[in-house]
Amino acid sequence: MTTDVIVVPPLYSGYPGVAFGGYVAGVLAQRSGAKAVRVDFRGPVPLGSGVRIAVTGGGGAELGESVKPLATAVPVDGVSLDVPEAPSWDEALAAAEAYRADPPPGSVDCFGCGPDRTPERGLRQHCAPVPGRDLVATAWVPSPALAGDDGTLPAELVWGALDCPGNAAGRALGTQQAGSVTAALTGTLLRPVTAGERYISYAWLLSESGRKHTMAVAVSTANGELCAVSQALWLDPRGAATGA
Repeated sequence: MTTDVIVVPPLYSGYPGVAFGGYVAGVLAQRSGAKAVRVDFRGPVPLGSGVRIAVTGGGGAELGESVKPLATAVPVDGVSLDVPEAPSWDEALAAAEAYRADPPPGSVDCFGCGPDRTPERGLRQHCAPVPGRDLVATAWVPSPALAGDDGTLPAELVWGALDCPGNAAGRALGTQQAGSVTAALTGTLLRPVTAGERYISYAWLLSESGRKHTMAVAVSTANGELCAVSQALWLDPRGAATGA
């Protein structure tokens, strides 16, 4: 077993004081090295302090102490989804502008979707419903400030773009409550995401049962070529109105 220690910089926050789940999933997926990975979240990952990370048997990875890890990753065969056609750039841009004009209640300073994040400090996954479609979407251009030396977005940040749109879909298209958290995220990256180019993130609702909400997310180029896909399970806070 290969063990190391990582520190999640405060830039990559999700809820206050907690590491952004999409980023954590991406870090674990990178350590796994598998093409498609399922990440399960079992506890909040702290910001700014060292946390153990280890590669485990079978191509897996874990974050936190082995007796009670905060998150685990395992390889999977793939992400089996019937992915709808992406909305147009203009439709996605209109949805993003609608989100920014009226952010949903409970919005926080999240690296993935915080309404006040600048392009240099966040992914700006500002998803809102697309009229006439059962999905939410946003148009976005990754900032060069977030890119690596080759001009592409690091894999852990592409994973980040697969996280927050699911939350938006659950809240706008389903019964998901404010304050929900990602319980599991299964994803695969299909092609690089390059800084300065136009992309569309979109998400749709798959199923709901009590506190559990399952959504799918896709990231495509402005021309509709898929870059990454994921499926996620989100959980409402305990005691939420729809809790079961």
